Amino acid sequence: MSKVLLRQTLYTGAAAISTGALYYTLTSRSPSKMTLPPYQAIFAVDMNCDACTKDISGALSKLPGIQNTQFNLRDKLLTTTSTAPPSSIISAIQSTGRAAILRGSGKMSSAAVCILETPPPSTPPPVPEPSPVRGLARLIELSDSITLLDMTLTGLPKGIYKASIRQSGDISRGAQSMAGVFTGFENDRKGELGKLEVDTSGRAQLTSEVDWRVWEMVGRGMLVEPVEKDKWRQGVVMGVVARSAGVWENEKVICGCSGKTVWEEREEMVGRGML
Repeated sequence: MSKVLLRQTLYTGAAAISTGALYYTLTSRSPSKMTLPPYQAIFAVDMNCDACTKDISGALSKLPGIQNTQFNLRDKLLTTTSTAPPSSIISAIQSTGRAAILRGSGKMSSAAVCILETPPPSTPPPVPEPSPVRGLARLIELSDSITLLDMTLTGLPKGIYKASIRQSGDISRGAQSMAGVFTGFENDRKGELGKLEVDTSGRAQLTSEVDWRVWEMVGRGMLVEPVEKDKWRQGVVMGVVARSAGVWENEKVICGCSGKTVWEEREEMVGRGML
């Protein structure tokens, strides 16, 4: 029997309510509740005064799963201890009119990210062009047996989609080069991560728990595809899972490669559909 944890919550992009500390276990019997282990996360927030922190505190207090918040006005940093998905925390902060960037989450080597893009064309264009970004998946290891998946999609046709971890991180030929669904080194894991419903605005969000360790997924491909095969060509997105910074592992203010500030990088990511 697979060890996958079948605790998954289906969202549309319009939904901004976090599942918070309590998740439901989907079984043939009535749902039961369980408490998730909390994790720490650090956000860069465009805040300047006590009024800013008061507004943000008020917005976060309405979010299920928030256990503690610490503000550093000098460095414009917010540290949270919670079980809420990072996307829900960012949405709550931005509802106050202030921009926010996730700088780190979880313990060292316990977080990962996957930028989801449309597949490369079968015939490369004369001038290389970046693939449109259609989503972002964050992975935060809460314990040895629970990893939080926080996925957001944008700009996709309306419909039901399914996400999976693939055997290979080679996306040069799209899904074909990613091989099949990865079910663990001992074939005892569930590679199917869950389903998402994309609404008429082209957005969807999936928050779920999976029983993978983050290190098992780093370097592997992640594929999101329509359940209906007739929509397969226009609705597939994919990416490679890469390690991301844990709490206090990312003190970057200016990118050493581009010379841009984190806020300039954020605007670029927003323009590409990553946020």
